[in-house]
Amino acid sequence: MDLAEYKGIYVIAEQFEGKLRNVSFELLGQARKLADTIGDEVGAILIGYNVKPLAQELIANGAHKVYVYDDPKLEQYNTTAYAKCISDFFEEEKPNVFLVGATNIGRDLGPRVANTLKTGLTADCTGLAVDDDGKTIVWTRPALGGNIMAEIICPDNRPQMGTVRPNVFKKPVPDASATGEVIEKTAKLTDADFMTKFVELIKMGGSGVKLEEADVIVSGGRGMNGADPFTGMLKDLADLLGGAVGASRAAVDAGWIDALHQVGQTGKTVGPKIYIACGISGAIQHLAGMSGSDCIIAINKDEDAPIFQVCDYGIVGDAFTVVPKLTDAIKKAKA
Repeated sequence: MDLAEYKGIYVIAEQFEGKLRNVSFELLGQARKLADTIGDEVGAILIGYNVKPLAQELIANGAHKVYVYDDPKLEQYNTTAYAKCISDFFEEEKPNVFLVGATNIGRDLGPRVANTLKTGLTADCTGLAVDDDGKTIVWTRPALGGNIMAEIICPDNRPQMGTVRPNVFKKPVPDASATGEVIEKTAKLTDADFMTKFVELIKMGGSGVKLEEADVIVSGGRGMNGADPFTGMLKDLADLLGGAVGASRAAVDAGWIDALHQVGQTGKTVGPKIYIACGISGAIQHLAGMSGSDCIIAINKDEDAPIFQVCDYGIVGDAFTVVPKLTDAIKKAKA
């Protein structure tokens, strides 16, 4: 493999029901930083049906080129069909790097593509950099339960691939005046490329704000002592602030709330404007999922809880007393 033939840092853009996911913009921001260091261009691959109008959003957020696979057969995500499109793209365009969001789709798609192309893939990255050689990507990810940060490189194969956790990086400020090239690609698919068939979309998690996209998250931990606070006082406060309810792994393992709400290394990585941690001690695994929040407010009876070492505002007290008072105060302020 002549590594010099492979150029460009490409984001596999993720969209759902005609709307781009935030992680696509986050990855474009990082792709631009890497590309500026390497002296390369930034591209995006957009797959779906009636998705071409979304290309300008990708350009506004940093893409020089957007390759669009627009086909009725690709309206619903399909692992093998989407992987075939990306593998064909690699053979035709020879990109140097693929960045994929570590979402449910990305974690499914990334390994399939990497296996097909016989290259490596670093999963759940929280950091990206360029090695001293000026061309190799250094992928950083938590390892050994989050106790160390591993740096991984793929020096001998292309593309270099990694899935990157959502909300680790901030979205770039879009430039509406940015210009780029939109290139339509043909999906070379046969029936054999569809190993599964879409039957029905079942939406889970209710109709509220999605955890990973919420500006405000009110999370509960072991200190909640049961399921009622998650549907009661925590939800009341989250609804009042237009946010979502989160939870620590301890609360999820206890069966108090669904795993869709779990924040942490083994849950979702979030980066809201405000994160309110109620009865959460602050184990390193939980901090790995929410430390990127703009403002962290901690409420805990234990004044020595580790969460107080990372929060912006700490309240030593019983959450069952503090949260209702906080909710009432906000209601009065809004009135």
